[in-house]
Amino acid sequence: MSRAGAELRINFSPGRVELVQDEVLVPTLKVLVTGATGLLGRAVCREFENNGWFVIGTGYRRARPRLLRCDLTNEDAIRALLHEYKPDVIVHCAAERRPDVVERHTDAAVNLNVHATATLAKEAAVCGAFFLYISTDYVFDGRNPPYGEDDGPNPLNLYGRSKLEGERETLRHCPGAVVLRVPVLFGEVESVSESAVTSLWLKVQDTTESCTLDHCQQRFPTDARDVAAVCRKLSERGRQDRSISGIFHFSGKEQMTKYEMAVAIAQAFNLPSNHLIPLTEQMAASALRPINSQLNCSRLELLNLSILPRPFTSAITDCLWPFTPDKRWRQTVFH
Repeated sequence: MSRAGAELRINFSPGRVELVQDEVLVPTLKVLVTGATGLLGRAVCREFENNGWFVIGTGYRRARPRLLRCDLTNEDAIRALLHEYKPDVIVHCAAERRPDVVERHTDAAVNLNVHATATLAKEAAVCGAFFLYISTDYVFDGRNPPYGEDDGPNPLNLYGRSKLEGERETLRHCPGAVVLRVPVLFGEVESVSESAVTSLWLKVQDTTESCTLDHCQQRFPTDARDVAAVCRKLSERGRQDRSISGIFHFSGKEQMTKYEMAVAIAQAFNLPSNHLIPLTEQMAASALRPINSQLNCSRLELLNLSILPRPFTSAITDCLWPFTPDKRWRQTVFH
């Protein structure tokens, strides 16, 4: 793919000097984004598109117009895709990210989180693409935060183990790759149930009965748009500087439990929160969660590859206002 550009040249003729502008084709960098139908994948596609990249997005069950349908567990399909499009960068967002689902459907989750990742990493190395794998803070047990990139992982659940194995496959098959670990995400959702953070909106709105919410597990909610910007910065620098490889961390800065997030959402929309009850004992779940898996993000910051995360209140307001009963709410509050 190419885009039009301009090139100036000077024509000399007897008694005359002329400045001429020629149109030239400038090659456009191509990025392949897996999981482009998901919350993070959509944000990554928009971020790269808005910065002049040609984006090839893939999906599977939720594939839609302008996206390619590709079964990432099919090795031949991956090879054919990369051979046809020859991307400069691959951002691998596709994953089974729901811990309880991974516990129930382990084989399918491992096929996507581990085996598909290994195939993508191998093929990225073959075609010379910069490979960026999205991982999770759940590779840590949460007993001794904050966690640096070199701290030993010890996942408590199958989801964390599958993502850790995906990291190892990535760096084994594609040593120049980048692994980016991130915590719980929210952002411009298509439905509030798409994120564990925005799904709290339903509990905030239902004031007819009290609702208990976890007040033990410390989370660092992070806007997918910020993660997307970091992915682009890593990709652009990584293509030029081969020392940009290995493991990086990025996270929002605000530490909150689910209860505290819900209260913050209620306050942001001037809604009552007295029906929300903090639960100070760990709730039963099929998958254990780390109590506090805070990420130390200093490596990104030292290399000037980080960004300042959006404040939670303003970011969550931005994401949830379309789901208010009166979508003009935003105008009446801010204008």
